[in-house]
Amino acid sequence: MNTTFILVTTGNSIALAEMNGSGEWSVSAPLPDQDVRCLAGDPLDKRVIYAGTQGDGVLCSNDFGQTWQPAGLPGQVVKSLAVSRHAPGTIYAGVKPAGIHVTRDGGQTWAELEGFQRIPGRWWWFSPAESPYQAYVQNIAISPTDPQVILAGIEFGAVVRSQDGGQTWSRHRKGALRDNHWLTFHSTNGDWVYQAGGTGGGASFSHDGGRNWRKVKKGLAKNYGVACAADPLKPEVWYVSVAPGPGKAYGPQAEAYLYRSSGGAGWQPIGWGDHPLGSMPIALVTHPEISGQLYAGLTNGQVWFSEDYGENWAQLPIKFSRVYRSMLVLDFKN
Repeated sequence: MNTTFILVTTGNSIALAEMNGSGEWSVSAPLPDQDVRCLAGDPLDKRVIYAGTQGDGVLCSNDFGQTWQPAGLPGQVVKSLAVSRHAPGTIYAGVKPAGIHVTRDGGQTWAELEGFQRIPGRWWWFSPAESPYQAYVQNIAISPTDPQVILAGIEFGAVVRSQDGGQTWSRHRKGALRDNHWLTFHSTNGDWVYQAGGTGGGASFSHDGGRNWRKVKKGLAKNYGVACAADPLKPEVWYVSVAPGPGKAYGPQAEAYLYRSSGGAGWQPIGWGDHPLGSMPIALVTHPEISGQLYAGLTNGQVWFSEDYGENWAQLPIKFSRVYRSMLVLDFKN
């Protein structure tokens, strides 16, 4: 019997939807009144999930998000998390003001990566999104094939790369978007990296593990990228959600667009209705093993699902109060 769990951040809590073996859904709020900013699953154990909070550090769940306990960094504003598939218990946490901490024992002890504070040019990073207007680490991505290669996307400022496990970092990678909104490696291919962001680009990708980047604009109607995801078996197939700008991206009057690209040749519009869509797909998730399956979490709390690369869609019979950036989809065989 299979059980499916969908966890989302709502801006002031975590919401958990569970579908049992009979296809019936239930929704709960296991962390009421906890301002959670991000979620990350453990690739070595589906049951284990980490959450970054707005001032309470990192939380951990060992039961698909049903119960939670502290996992370190109290007092820190944790904006991003990445869990290593190479070393059990190794987690990277991106914080505000922009910095990265690492634990190698599942959150019992943490250390700051001091080399991140010495990145050339970081003095002008800033974030216009929220007061205080300090830059923060929006995303951390670990190569699936080389544990020493780590990328970090800064809101607003840079995409930087480390090839020694975070001890030293490059300058901003040319061609990547400085206004980073989402950054991710392919799940198994360490050459492919994908980014959604603003500053006139919308979307950018790398074929060489984040060293060099190229923007793909052909067919993309708007250039303010919000979220992206890639197919697990076809790294050349990836998806991005975009808007005309920040004012049309997140609110009730959103003008949202959803696209699919194959091989960097350009973009094709996809979705469950005519563009623009009425609510932004702020979280995009592909199935980790099945090609073509794509979930879209919308700012209005809806979740849509496609199993044919976005050609056809069905709305799942669940409704969250809101989806705020992070969404995890977990399938578990009982």
